[in-house]
Amino acid sequence: MLERRDTYEALYRDFRWNIPARFNIGTAVADAWAAREPDRVALLVYRGAGAPETLSYGELARRSNALAAALRRQGVRRGDRVALLLPQGFAVAISHAAIYKLGAIAVPLALLFGTEALEYRLQTAGVAAVVTNAAGLAKLGAIAGRLPMLKTIVSTDGADGAALGFDRLIADAPSGFEADDTGPDDPALMIFTSGTTGPPKGALHGQRVLLGHLPGVQMPHEFLPQPGDRLWTPADWAWAGGLLNVLLPGLLLGVPVVASPTEKFDPEAALGLMERAGVRNTFIPPTALRMLRSVKDIRNRFSLSLRTVGSGGESLGRETYEWGEAELGLTINEFYGQTECNLVLSSYAAIGVSRPGAIGKPVPGHRVAVIDEDGRPCPPGETGQIAVARPDPVMFLEYWNNPEATAKKFLGDWMLTGDQGSVDADGYVTFFGRDDDVITSSGYRIGPTEIEDCLTGHPAVALAAAVGKPDPIRTEIVKAYVVLRDGAEGSDALAAEIRDWVRTRLSAHEYPREVEFVESMPLTTTGKVIRRIFRDRAKEEVGR
Repeated sequence: MLERRDTYEALYRDFRWNIPARFNIGTAVADAWAAREPDRVALLVYRGAGAPETLSYGELARRSNALAAALRRQGVRRGDRVALLLPQGFAVAISHAAIYKLGAIAVPLALLFGTEALEYRLQTAGVAAVVTNAAGLAKLGAIAGRLPMLKTIVSTDGADGAALGFDRLIADAPSGFEADDTGPDDPALMIFTSGTTGPPKGALHGQRVLLGHLPGVQMPHEFLPQPGDRLWTPADWAWAGGLLNVLLPGLLLGVPVVASPTEKFDPEAALGLMERAGVRNTFIPPTALRMLRSVKDIRNRFSLSLRTVGSGGESLGRETYEWGEAELGLTINEFYGQTECNLVLSSYAAIGVSRPGAIGKPVPGHRVAVIDEDGRPCPPGETGQIAVARPDPVMFLEYWNNPEATAKKFLGDWMLTGDQGSVDADGYVTFFGRDDDVITSSGYRIGPTEIEDCLTGHPAVALAAAVGKPDPIRTEIVKAYVVLRDGAEGSDALAAEIRDWVRTRLSAHEYPREVEFVESMPLTTTGKVIRRIFRDRAKEEVGR
């Protein structure tokens, strides 16, 4: 936990980790509060226009104990992998707590995954049990025969064929369950990487991962919890951003977490939910924030109660940063991390750690640097790879059954992120992009996110991707793939206007020399643009 300080220097200098010898995420997020305040609200689920459904800590503890006992009766043991394929809601929190109490390993998966993506992850993890709903059951039905380790399927929509009913399991569970006695390094959670640069890998985390997240959650949310705080994110709870930035820290800190089980981000609906639920603290990925920018007159149309807005997963960009100040009336605190080592850099506007175009500075408790190919910290202003020093309680244990990939992730005691960036003389880190995303043009190294952020500032542009297209003279040129807003029509004149829009706002070497209009933008389940698809497309254009 962060202790209040008035300056970043004091905050970083005075922080010390205090990781207990025994720790279990399940008992920490449920039973600890239930013993003190059983009626305290843990979760609120908003469906339609009615009043929210609420789940107390007492019920969270009781139901997760019962589910853990029921899963144990079904043969789930310590170390077994249990997948969750569910939308935001009570069952996610109950299932996570139950799995950790068993000493099993939670494997959260997005409902948006198709059958091939699900099969790959379930097979790779060797999943023994799945908790899902009717929509998930339909997908599992097509692949269950190719999953020999999968023995137990539980459905929140009731028993169906071989699937057991979630509520019935809890109701019939034996009493007297006691949580497994786990240590901080015992495996607890496997989150698959987003697959933006290759096949997804299962990043295995220990029970300590939740404690390791706390400073990185409290910094952008400016000493969370404060009286009246209430958390929400549109990010899927299957992603590290939704699960470890919002749901589990919120439960641990006693901050009510708002859930809304929707499949697609709708800017108007998101603003309406934040108003209706009295959301005070939110994590909104940059892509979603850029979609919010399409909503006009937010400050006059919506009565928002926001105290903090955090954003991460991609670079925020100067234009979205300035839009947040103008339309939301606050400074968006950008942060950075990876599935393997999350929330290690952050902004914190309230104590002066905020700069447009920069991520922020190292979160207290983490040692982060921009290093060269030999593992030496780069001088200010020089481009290198962002790296995190081990040991670190938020860092993953290993890639599941992939020791070669685990070894390649490290250079000495530096965990390599594969992300390019630089640090300035004041200690601010700027993120350029993944190694493969950085564009090399006429000797310049160009990060795509600033270009994309500038593009979405154009009144006709909804979403954009910027990639390098091979060029015999410049090595690469910047090419932009653009999804237009409703009502806008692509034309040569509009393409020229968009090119000039970037050239006059950024620089002559960063503007896209080619603009192509596309119908849709390929996104990962975490909301990141899959630039690899467009890079391959641009290369094919050159080859034709």
